[in-house]
Amino acid sequence: MLYDASRAGNLGAEWFDPAYWRARGEMDGSAQGRGTTHFIKTDGNRYVLRHYRRGGLMARISQDRYRWRDAESTRPFAEWQLTYRLHRAGLPVPAPVGARYRQAGSTYTGDILTERLATVGSLTECLRTGALSVVTWIAIGRCIRRFHDLGVRHADLNAHNILLNEDGEVFLIDFDRAELRKPGIWSDGNLVRLRRSLEKVSWGMAPERFGESDWHGLLDGYRQPSGKSELPP
Repeated sequence: MLYDASRAGNLGAEWFDPAYWRARGEMDGSAQGRGTTHFIKTDGNRYVLRHYRRGGLMARISQDRYRWRDAESTRPFAEWQLTYRLHRAGLPVPAPVGARYRQAGSTYTGDILTERLATVGSLTECLRTGALSVVTWIAIGRCIRRFHDLGVRHADLNAHNILLNEDGEVFLIDFDRAELRKPGIWSDGNLVRLRRSLEKVSWGMAPERFGESDWHGLLDGYRQPSGKSELPP
């Protein structure tokens, strides 16, 4: 296990078991994606518990087992370390609380526990409730640019992994397989992926929920450099 003692000094292996929280009556809902993400509310703290699951063709071979190399290369440890570094640098990400892997021979399974941000919902959820202001789209673009300027390549930048709060702040979540890279065309690829995601989630919604003017607002925000080009250690 790997954890931040300042946030969870008594963290034990049972914290990564949904049944533990369910038995305590502290499960606070869940969300369905590739797997089930559990929301926990305990002693005034709110957490998100996620079990690592495969997608695509590999899921037919194994839903949640990955090839073992070493502890630091496991997906939960790698995501925890990067998210911890981003959070310490002041970027809008959830604070990582704990991570765990369980090795069995040449494979392992993994889990990660992070704080649950006080947000209205994901960009997808917000679009379902109504159109967003151009100020919000600009803020989304600015947020993404902050990460790109520091070389952070999000492996799955989509409308589900962008969160908004009532004050107009924007957050990114889920840094599984994210990487630190030198400037390159990968940043354009991130934006293309997000555009496809927005078109997919807005399909069938009222036209004003997402259109060209909204995308250009996002790009206007993205064109404003953050002024930082190196991630602090």
